[in-house]
Amino acid sequence: MIFLASHSNINDFEYCKLYNFSTSLNFPQIKRYEAGAAQPTLEVFRKIVLAFNVSADTMLFDGDERGPDDELRMQFEAISGFDAQEKQIIREVLEGLILKHEAKRWATTS
Repeated sequence: MIFLASHSNINDFEYCKLYNFSTSLNFPQIKRYEAGAAQPTLEVFRKIVLAFNVSADTMLFDGDERGPDDELRMQFEAISGFDAQEKQIIREVLEGLILKHEAKRWATTS
């Protein structure tokens, strides 16, 4: 949350005002969340995400934690230039490969 505030170019007062207005939290509770001494409920987490206008993934994961690895990143960047029909084909191929992988994984764990 500190990261979001610092990248939003807001000061501590505005930061607390945003939280208080958007989430009905008080400053000490915000500090407990930031220190890791407490965890917000799902409802409070949702309000925080909406207050900062970010995705839940942005709040939960590091920047490169959920993205493709370096080997695939360049290929996905190239695919982003494809037309809609080509992208649909890529999605279908990937879905088929993922299903095949999952089926094989489940077959070996049974």
